Amino acid sequence: MSAKAEPVSADAILVDRPTRNKRLHMTVFLALAGLLLIAPSLFYPFFLMKLLCFALFASAFNLLLGYGGLLSFGHAAYFGMASYVSAHAAKVWDLSPELAILAGTTTAAALGLVFGALAIRRQGIYFAMVTLAFAQMTYFFALQAPFTGGEDGIQAVPQGYLFGFLDLSDTMTLYYVVAAIFLLGVLLIYRIVHSPFGQVLKAIRDNEPRAVSLGYRADHYKLAVFVLSATLAGLAGATKAIVVQLASLTDVYWGMSGEVVLMTLLGGMGTIFGPMVGAAIIITMQNYLASLGAWVTVVQGVVFVIAVLLFREGIVGVLSKWIKKPL
Repeated sequence: MSAKAEPVSADAILVDRPTRNKRLHMTVFLALAGLLLIAPSLFYPFFLMKLLCFALFASAFNLLLGYGGLLSFGHAAYFGMASYVSAHAAKVWDLSPELAILAGTTTAAALGLVFGALAIRRQGIYFAMVTLAFAQMTYFFALQAPFTGGEDGIQAVPQGYLFGFLDLSDTMTLYYVVAAIFLLGVLLIYRIVHSPFGQVLKAIRDNEPRAVSLGYRADHYKLAVFVLSATLAGLAGATKAIVVQLASLTDVYWGMSGEVVLMTLLGGMGTIFGPMVGAAIIITMQNYLASLGAWVTVVQGVVFVIAVLLFREGIVGVLSKWIKKPL
């Protein structure tokens, strides 16, 4: 006679669920790393590098919107100014690529600290409008400042040698450096989201009065996530300047802020992998439909409307609901 099976407790199920989710996420990350290794044999490396920069940008924005619950219409300020500073540091100051990228990222973090400290005093649509106002100030500064090159931007940015021995003028070397930066940035975001800080952040997003009543200083957490998001957006912008060898007004224009919102909502707000998918779709459309000219924007609008109607939580958000596991 077979022994009777021991019942599984509810506590054991609750403990096991995060473990299974973590295994799923690590599997996806490993698959993503494998895809990045073979991608240059399937697609043009320059296109892939641009895609990875914007995927990191969208993931950084999603950290603020999806997990912090703060809608910013001004993230182009951090992406664009980091791009300008990185390009200027590499071309005029003759800094190595890693120091130029660090200079751009640090500038974005400083801007995020100043703008964030002022913006978090408001909530909802007022917060969004304040961030847009700061971004427009940054745009006009970039237009008038002598070091930005005005409407011409900073062109012919040297790529140089990373750490003194990696020649970034070699396309494949540059690609794998960008892929490494992207993976490290996304893994950092993943760690932030699944840390105690991230859990408190989500609690504030879902019910701020209750989080405050438990003793958490909501404004401190909001400012922290704002600075982290701006810093990672700056990392994407600084890297993009080295890749494209150009920093221009397009990087700080309000349309760039709208584009990253579109990427995040299309892929799935509040998911780890959604913004990457959204960025891949938008950048692919811009690249392969470039012959349509201004009609690309119309096509993007149609795709967004269809996605909103069919995928209310974004593409990855709906997929996550189907498999009943967070992505």
